[in-house]
Amino acid sequence: MAKIIILITGLAGIAFIAWWFFGQHHVQTKQAKMATNKQSIDIEVKGGYSPEKVILKQGIPATLNFKRLDSASCLDHVVFSDFGINQVLPQGKVESVKIDTTQAGEYNWQCSMNMFHGKVIVK
Repeated sequence: MAKIIILITGLAGIAFIAWWFFGQHHVQTKQAKMATNKQSIDIEVKGGYSPEKVILKQGIPATLNFKRLDSASCLDHVVFSDFGINQVLPQGKVESVKIDTTQAGEYNWQCSMNMFHGKVIVK
């Protein structure tokens, strides 16, 4: 009986890992709020990024406001390699990151350990 329980637990663990890495996950997408000649969006950092995908309008200055609520050391930085940004995110505070919107395209960001990801889409 113990061998059957161990086998079932192991198969469930393998199935979970396969789903986690290869399954399709719902990605929250939001468009930035427009104000007078600028745009901004708030991103919560708690077990990942919410929203994970941000849509910005090309040519209008943009700011992403990251608020880190998670104590995990992985999420203490946000890295935009396309823009040369490696911003510290102190826990419980809002850190603003300015994004260059002069060129349309898709730009990824990630945590310092490359475990959690997000995307900026400039249209």
